[in-house]
Amino acid sequence: MGIVEEVRIAKRTGFCYGVREAIDKAKEASAAGKATHTLGQVVHNEGVVRDLQDLGIETVETLDDVDHGAAVVIRAHGVRPDVMERAESRGLEVIDGTCTWVIQEHRELTKLVEEGYTIVLLGTPKHAEVVGMLGFAPDAIVVDEEEEWEAAIPRKKRMALISQSTQPPWKFEKLAAFMVGRAHELKIVNTVCPVTIRRQQDTMEAAKDVDLMVVVGGRSSANTKELTRLCEIAGTPAIQVEGVRDLTDAEVFAEARVVGVTGGTSTPIEDLRDVAQHILKMAGTPDVQARASELAGAALAVAATPAGRTTSLPTTARPASGAGSSDRWPAGASPRSSERHASAS
Repeated sequence: MGIVEEVRIAKRTGFCYGVREAIDKAKEASAAGKATHTLGQVVHNEGVVRDLQDLGIETVETLDDVDHGAAVVIRAHGVRPDVMERAESRGLEVIDGTCTWVIQEHRELTKLVEEGYTIVLLGTPKHAEVVGMLGFAPDAIVVDEEEEWEAAIPRKKRMALISQSTQPPWKFEKLAAFMVGRAHELKIVNTVCPVTIRRQQDTMEAAKDVDLMVVVGGRSSANTKELTRLCEIAGTPAIQVEGVRDLTDAEVFAEARVVGVTGGTSTPIEDLRDVAQHILKMAGTPDVQARASELAGAALAVAATPAGRTTSLPTTARPASGAGSSDRWPAGASPRSSERHASAS
């Protein structure tokens, strides 16, 4: 018999704006009858990738796999300038899903190069976003873990620091402090995504008031891994899963009366609801088990905001999901402008 009495979903979860827009652009192209491809996985979530494949949207790793005239969607991470040029030269229809925040990173890097700074880029080597950024500043020094900094970062008169958008804010701040002693002039360009910052804050807040956190997201998602780490820093045990299928052992919840659920920027908000419902059914008290669907829907309704919806596309009738009104937009509302307003708050 389970002891879980409540599952709480962290606020402001679900797809981030950039991921959602890239996915929607792929869906729109496919719905228009175009042979549609995404260059690399459009999102680090196997379930979402399978759903896109079911719509005929194919994932390719190279432009050589795309036929002349077909549509290719650039994912939110962005790409090097030469990739865009090659796609256009091959007669492909390029649909740019690069996140507006990443586009701003590219602009900042271009300016830093023109101004002659030695650039230090905080990021995960070989991550798609970092690879794209290096296309605008090929001589940038990429660093990740703190142990690398002493050997990798030189002493220069003029240096600049910039970051991959999903890096932890605390790490960026710590690296900035370290670089103060490395340069006479240090220019700091804060490109840590505000959505990432808020999501981490909300997850930390949720972790303080529960017995166990469940972090939902792809195993290769860097921002999902960081959420798991932050829960543990908050002193709350945490497990990371990709979805419901990974939750098979009720013993994990043997000492948890209140469970928190959060997810990375590549995790659909519906996945969080489904995980919450599964936990309640599997490890809840008898009364909670009987009301699992209702309680999971209520948890999502409390947490979900318009910025956390799964799609920007116009929503018509949808199957009941327990997500309440957060799955819909009022007539005349502008999803894009509302998301940007929310992101700036």
